[in-house]
Amino acid sequence: MNKELYLGIMSGTSLDGVDIALCEITANSIKLLASYEHPFPKELKEEILELIKGPSTLKQIGEIDVKLAELFSSTINLFLENNSVSRNDITAIGLHGQTLWHEPNSAYPFSMQLGRGSVVAARCGIDTVTDFRNGDIANGGEGAPFAPAFHAEVFAHLGEGVGVVNIGGMANISYLGKETLGWDIGCGNVLLDTFMQRSQKKPYDRDGAFAKSGEVVMPLLQAMLKDEYFVKIPPKSTGREYFNEAWLDSYLQKFGSLKECDIQRTLLELTALTIANEANRLRVKELILCGGGAKNSFLVERIATFSRAKVSISDAHGVESDSLEAMIFAWLAYKRIKREKTELSSITGAKENTILGALYAGS
Repeated sequence: MNKELYLGIMSGTSLDGVDIALCEITANSIKLLASYEHPFPKELKEEILELIKGPSTLKQIGEIDVKLAELFSSTINLFLENNSVSRNDITAIGLHGQTLWHEPNSAYPFSMQLGRGSVVAARCGIDTVTDFRNGDIANGGEGAPFAPAFHAEVFAHLGEGVGVVNIGGMANISYLGKETLGWDIGCGNVLLDTFMQRSQKKPYDRDGAFAKSGEVVMPLLQAMLKDEYFVKIPPKSTGREYFNEAWLDSYLQKFGSLKECDIQRTLLELTALTIANEANRLRVKELILCGGGAKNSFLVERIATFSRAKVSISDAHGVESDSLEAMIFAWLAYKRIKREKTELSSITGAKENTILGALYAGS
């Protein structure tokens, strides 16, 4: 069976790192050979967050597009050198890009991921596939999440009734049944990290320790759970353009002075409850967690408390939770090179399944 090597590269909503996965892919299998997480430059992260929060110029957007491409390119080249992998052996790179704005339900729907594919292809000398989301949006879909289609590939052997939740900046769920379903649940780590950075000047709450020191503010939690996004019927997708510091402050300002640890605990409970609620509604028999949030032991504990299903981490099933998202884009690059449609219509609401991604030649 013909085996080919693909690189997937992903930087998520949390902006905490650039993840790379080197995968060996055939028509029937995908195998992770090596992975790497490169720290996200602090200055560039701050630039991007300011761009999302406030007014911006075309010059700023264009420059960050290239800055990100240079970051992705240098990370890929470093990875190839450190792992003694020849670029000539890589069939293609699957580049997600950094999401700045995701708005699939406006009069002129679009999703913006920066990190110019043409620059990555030129700097790395490898064919590069990027701009995956807008093909789905052009066909009437949400353009997200893509994870369920991949989860259906790698966890199919577990049978029907399995739920997979990726907890990145946002949290998305996949349900593996007679057909694959999936959508963005809402906030994963984004509000937890945002408030931790604001209140404690730390990038994130390791193992949920700060949250664990607080108490749940029930009126605040109940108010947030009634947010229109959580009650919206799928298909649905979201991002930092919705769940952000302004969203959080719109709720906090109604409750006066609260202890910082109590706010953090309430935000963790919000993430845990919204994940467990979706899994319970789908009646999943086993809930598999992956992504950065799967490393937060207190968050996992709270999800398990609320969930009726058995809760496990994807590593227990032979899939590294840290590498799973990057693996998705290696697989999507494979699908694009083979001109295979990705089965997303039942997930995103697109009119039809389509071939996704724009291809830039590396040489």
